[in-house]
Amino acid sequence: MAYNILISDPLSEDGIYPLRQAEGFNIVVDTDLTPEQLGERIGEFDALLVRSQTQVTREIIEKGTNLKIIGRAGVGVDNIDLTAATERGIIVVNAPDGNTNSAAEHTIAMLMSLARNIPQAFHALKNQKWDRKSFIGVEVKNKTLGVVGLGRIGAEVAARAKGQRMNVIAYDPFLTPEKAEKLGVQFGTIEDVIKAADFITVHTPLLKETRHIINKEAFEKMKDGVQIVNCARGGIIDEDALYDAIVSGKVAGAALDVFEEEPFVDHRLLTLPQVIATPHLGASTVEAQEIVAIDVSHDVVSFLKDGVVKNPVNLSSVPKDVLAKIEPYFNLVEKLGSFLSDLTDGVPEEVNITYSGELSNIDVRPLSRNAVKGLLKSKLGESINDVNAKFHADRIGIIVNELKTTKAKGFTSLITVEVKTASATRKVAGTLLNGLGPRILRVDDFIVDVVPEGHLLFIRHKDQPGAIGRVGTLLAGEGVNIATMQVGRSEVGGDAIMMLSIDKHVEESGIEQLKQLEDISDATTIDL
Repeated sequence: MAYNILISDPLSEDGIYPLRQAEGFNIVVDTDLTPEQLGERIGEFDALLVRSQTQVTREIIEKGTNLKIIGRAGVGVDNIDLTAATERGIIVVNAPDGNTNSAAEHTIAMLMSLARNIPQAFHALKNQKWDRKSFIGVEVKNKTLGVVGLGRIGAEVAARAKGQRMNVIAYDPFLTPEKAEKLGVQFGTIEDVIKAADFITVHTPLLKETRHIINKEAFEKMKDGVQIVNCARGGIIDEDALYDAIVSGKVAGAALDVFEEEPFVDHRLLTLPQVIATPHLGASTVEAQEIVAIDVSHDVVSFLKDGVVKNPVNLSSVPKDVLAKIEPYFNLVEKLGSFLSDLTDGVPEEVNITYSGELSNIDVRPLSRNAVKGLLKSKLGESINDVNAKFHADRIGIIVNELKTTKAKGFTSLITVEVKTASATRKVAGTLLNGLGPRILRVDDFIVDVVPEGHLLFIRHKDQPGAIGRVGTLLAGEGVNIATMQVGRSEVGGDAIMMLSIDKHVEESGIEQLKQLEDISDATTIDL
C-alpha cells in the first residue's frame, strides 16, 4: 500500500530522510499553499508535516478525509486543532526532545556572554571605542548557579555549568534530595535557590503557578549583584520588576531570549546597558531544525507502517464500545488528579488508581492516563496530555499502578486516586451521580459531597465550636464569598475537614491568615 505525504512547511532534506528511504511513501513538498489550496488538496494525503507556518484548522482537518497522522516538526502544537484531530481519530505527533541540546547551549552562551559583557564590548569596538575598563566581567568558576526547573533542558544546563566548575542548586516540583544527589546538584526550595545563587536561570513551562515566579518579592530575597538568564518562556520573569531591580543595582545584569510579548523590540529593558538579548533563538540551530524533522519523520513512518509512535500529543483512538462506557469519566478522573496535585506536598513517588464496580470489567487505561495528566499538568504545563502523561511519569520516576475491584461501596462505579510521597499518602475518590454529574465523595478518610469544579478551599481543623465561623469571618474580610460548604469529622472533638466552594481564588496571604486561626491546622486552595 502506498502512502501520500504532504510537507507544507520548509523542512531540510536531511530531516525528511526517513520518509525518503521508506518504501511505499509518495512525498509531496509544497510550501506555498494558501489555506484555500491546502483545503482543496489535503484529501489526497495520509500524513501532513508542518512547522509553525501552516495553520491546521478544523476546516482543514475535516477536509482531510484520508488523514491518519499530522506531524509538527517542533515542540509547540498551537497551530494544530488537537480537538478536531482527536475527534476524527487523527494522531498528532511532535518532537519535544529535538531542541534540548540547542536550548541548553544557548543558555550557557548567554550566561557566559552576560558574565563577561561580550555583546557590550563588541558593540563598543564596532563603534571604534577601545574600552577595556568599562567591561570588566566576573568568572563563573566557584559561583553558584540557581536552576529553577530541572526538566530536560534544566538538567542539561546544570551538567554544563558543572563543567564550568560552578556550584549548582536546583528547584523543581518533582525533584527529591535523592534525585538531586544523583545529578550532582544541591536540592533546594525555590526560596533556597534564589537566596543562594549568583546566577539564576529559569527552565519551567509557563503556567498559572510559574507566571512571574521571579517577581519583585523574589528579587528582594536575592543576593546583591545577582545575574538573571531566561531562555525558557516569556512571563516567568516579571519584566517590569526586573527593570526596577536592575536600575536599583540589585540585579547586575540579565540575558533574555524570550519575552512576554514577541516580537520584543520596543521595551525599556532594552535601553539598559546591563541587558543582553536575542530574538528567541534557543532552538535556532541547524542541528535542532534537522533533529525535530527527523524525529517527526520517524514517527510518521512508524505509525503508518506499524501503528506505533514515540511522541504523540493527543488521545489515541480506543474501540467505540469501550469509549462509550469510559468517556463520561474523563473529566472526573482528570479533576481527581488535579485535586491531588494541589493537595499533595512533596514529590509524588507512587500513584494508585483504583476502579470499583462496573469500571472494573473494561479497559480503563485511557482513564488512568487522564488521572496522571491531571496530576502532572499543573506542574509541567499544557504539553502533558492523555497519551504522554504515563511517559513523563516514568521519566520523573513516579510509579503508576492500576487496581480493580468489583466492590463499589454502594455506587455503580467509584474511582479512587491515591498519591504517595516520602512523607505522606493522600487520596481522593469520586463518581458520576445520575443526573447530577461528577462528585468528589471522599478526601483521605473523610466523607464529602463536592462538585469538582471552580475554586475550592480545603481546610483541616479540630472539631471545635466556632471553627467554621472564624473561617467564614476571615473569608468575608478577604472579599471571598462561600458558595457551598461540606464538613467531615473522624469523631466528636477530633480531626475534621471543611471543603468550601468559593467564588474566587484565595491569595497566599489569605491562606496564611487561615492557618493562623485557632484550631486550624492546614489550608489549601484547589483550582479546578
